[in-house]
Amino acid sequence: MFRRFDVLANAKTILKAVTLAGLVCATAFIAQPVLAQSGDVVKVRLGGDASQTRIVIELEKSVAAKIVTRGTETDRQVIALPDIDLDKTMTGQGQGLVSDWRLENLAGSVRLKLNFKSGARIYRRFLLPPADGVSVYRYVIDIVPQNADTASQLLASIPVVATVAQVPAKAPAKNRKKVIVIDAGHGGKDPGAHGGKSLEKDINLAAAKALRSALEKTGRYTVIMTRDTDSFVDLPARVRIARSANADLFISLHSDSGGDGNTRGASIYTLSDSGTERAAKKALVKGDWSQGEPPADAIVSRILIDLTQRATKNRSATFAQLVMDNIDDSTPLLKSSQRQAGFVVLLAPDVPAVLLEMGFVNNPQDEALLNDPGHRAVMMGQVAKAINKYFENSVQYASFAGLN
Repeated sequence: MFRRFDVLANAKTILKAVTLAGLVCATAFIAQPVLAQSGDVVKVRLGGDASQTRIVIELEKSVAAKIVTRGTETDRQVIALPDIDLDKTMTGQGQGLVSDWRLENLAGSVRLKLNFKSGARIYRRFLLPPADGVSVYRYVIDIVPQNADTASQLLASIPVVATVAQVPAKAPAKNRKKVIVIDAGHGGKDPGAHGGKSLEKDINLAAAKALRSALEKTGRYTVIMTRDTDSFVDLPARVRIARSANADLFISLHSDSGGDGNTRGASIYTLSDSGTERAAKKALVKGDWSQGEPPADAIVSRILIDLTQRATKNRSATFAQLVMDNIDDSTPLLKSSQRQAGFVVLLAPDVPAVLLEMGFVNNPQDEALLNDPGHRAVMMGQVAKAINKYFENSVQYASFAGLN
């Protein structure tokens, strides 16, 4: 799935990362010896054959992994898993393109060493958060032969079973539905703000489900939830979900809290200038969520990032205004309802994103509204109308990323 910067159409094509098509280990897995959990590593699984092999590392927490060997190596690859605890070395036999693997503590981080049976390469890597009854994070690595035609052969051959939501692996661009990612703030061990009778995480999830229902009724969108149960998903993983899905819009739902309990009203946030700079720096780091392999020319790379961010911020601001205009009829708003902040969930440079504070959970009036299914349906219905209006403008979206 590719998109193009109109302003750079004659200069550079910006590639977008692979879609959420590979969200589940769709290749049939042949049973491997079960190893006892070691630290944060719950299990390692392999599946596939000589045409495509998949490795899944089940983890207790999120990880931002990096390839530390040269990408040109075809007999082995080493991936660093920073901030992951490993009590003892784990090893196993290979399968398909992998002859064997080893997880060990080395150079200040856990390293995954993969030895290939013949010339092979890592095609893509992505992280899946806990969802749909799965309680662990899954770091997925797809390996293909060195000269594999991945664009037409690999994606077409892997069946798609999405864990968060069903996403088409390949669809003609003209028929492609817009992808909306709904993020229910907090969850699991993170309850968020406390109201008099409720927790923010529960309010946010109920609102997210109401918005999903309103959008799905239109038949116009593919809707993805960062969580649809009371589960904890860390902030960077929420961004990765949106980027992996090639999202056209990201909306994070929250319930505010603060003051003496008299303040009430909804507000909406878009990315601040400080957050923009932070996102730009992260986009230039290999292995982070924004870019896999930085271009050789750092100046060109930064220009591309700046152009992308400028377009994304403008579209985020446009959508934020539409949301406020639409919910104003039924929901009280803060006096200064449109704000900016450097929230992590807003950092993706190529996905228009907003964070909607639906009201103050520590205000009795707002809390009553937030817990009222009727009000929730109306409010999220108005947000859905704002989304419809946003896409009716036929805005062309800019994207930026590498295939990593």
